This record gives sequence, structure tokens and C-alpha cells, in this order.
Amino acid sequence: MTSPDVLVRVATARGVTTLTLDSPHNRNALSTALMTQLLAGLTDAVADDAVRVIVLDHTGPVFCSGADLKETAAAYASGTVPAGMLGDVLAALWECPKPILARVAGPARAGGLGLIAAADLAVCADEATFAFTEVRIGVIPAVISATVLPRLHPRAAAELYLTGNTFDGRRAVEVGLVTASVPAQELDDVVRGYCDSLVRGAPGALAGTKDLLRRPGTAELRGDLARLAALSTGYFLSEEGREGVMAFREKRSPRWVAALDAERGDQAG
Repeated sequence: MTSPDVLVRVATARGVTTLTLDSPHNRNALSTALMTQLLAGLTDAVADDAVRVIVLDHTGPVFCSGADLKETAAAYASGTVPAGMLGDVLAALWECPKPILARVAGPARAGGLGLIAAADLAVCADEATFAFTEVRIGVIPAVISATVLPRLHPRAAAELYLTGNTFDGRRAVEVGLVTASVPAQELDDVVRGYCDSLVRGAPGALAGTKDLLRRPGTAELRGDLARLAALSTGYFLSEEGREGVMAFREKRSPRWVAALDAERGDQAG
């Protein structure tokens, strides 16, 4: 029986290790515990010579909802937030010498998009939805920008970052976030096909090819992530960030939206 404390399940077969986010009760939010287990699973997979490919998967209908805002709200008193740890996770994924493929069967938001962008390949179901929702809770998509911006077309990045609008799998392909969007019933076959192709590559050649693909900025990625993590923490701890997180937790509009709605109501009256 699986322990309820296991938030990332690990399974290996035929050279493929699957790391499955298994925290459906909070939509696979990026809690400190989940990120710690994800890092451990990734480290073990890299160290195992029998592992040739890593798949990032999920249980439940949601791939990843982003930062764990319940944990974030509880951490305010300490003057730090768990989002700062996300930089370590993204760096580990980005620097991994083995190919990583993200299997996305459901919605991804905010930090979850950072995970997808950090993977070498990403396949989603057509029905999956995506959104950079940070600005709507008073923070910015700082940490994930290290992996997301190299993938996105600049105009699309500006639109999606600033509006926080939701987009589907087909748009995710168009803007460069994912590799392919397929009907849900075909998702596993497509993922399996990519894995079958990847394991045919020589391990050393795959690692070397990943180095080529990461040039020229890979040497600065960890330093960049450290700066972005500090920036992200500042926004989470700001007045707007605190209000946005609490409003989300309390299922209400944040003050800056409520004030606008009230003004519109007065004008309509």
C-alpha cells in the first residue's frame, strides 16, 4: 500500500523512469514536500545507469496547479515562501543529462508550466489547459521564466504573462510550450512512441546533444534562477502578493478587482 506521505511515485521499466506527481488532493501543487521528493527521484534516476529516459507524469485530473498557496499563506510569518525552492527543481530538470518528457493529461498553471518548459519534450492532451496566473494574485512568473521564456515566442509570452488568460493544448504547441497536443485517448501511445525513440540513442550522445541544445545560457541558469527566486519571494511577500494569495484561498476577488467591479456597478447604476 502506498504511504499517504508519498507525493511523487517512482517506477522504472525498460529504461524509462516515470516520476508521477501524486498529490491530487491539492491538484499536485508544488509544496516543499512534493518538490523535495521530486528532486530525490530525479537524482536517483540520473544516478541509475539503467535509466535512459525520465517521464514526468501525474495522477488526478490536474497536472500541476503551481505553488502551494495554502503552504505559502502559512509561511508568511517566517518571511519566506516555498516558491523559492522551485528554482532548485527547475535547474535539476534543465541540467539533467537524460532526456525528460512531460506527459500532461490535464490543466497546468503557473509553476506547473515551469516544469513542462524544463522538460526536453512535452506532450499534452488537446483538452489540457494552461495559464500564467501569477499577475492575478499579485505576483510575477519570475522563477519559471528561466525555463519558460526560452521556449515561448516573445509576443506570445507578453500576451500570456500579462493577461493570465487560459489557453489550450493546440495554442501551447503554437507558442512553443509543448511539443505535441493529441486527443486524450492517444496520449499514452504518443508518449510511449517518444520513449521508444529516445532509448535508442546512445546515453553519452544524448547527454552531449542536450548540452548543445542548452547553449549558450546554461552556465548562467543557476545564478539566474537564484536571482529570480529572490525576485519571486519579494512579490509573494509584498502587500499585493499577500492579498492575492489570501483572496485565492478565500475564494473572493482581490481588492484591485473588487474595487474595479464596484466602480463599474456605480457607473451602471
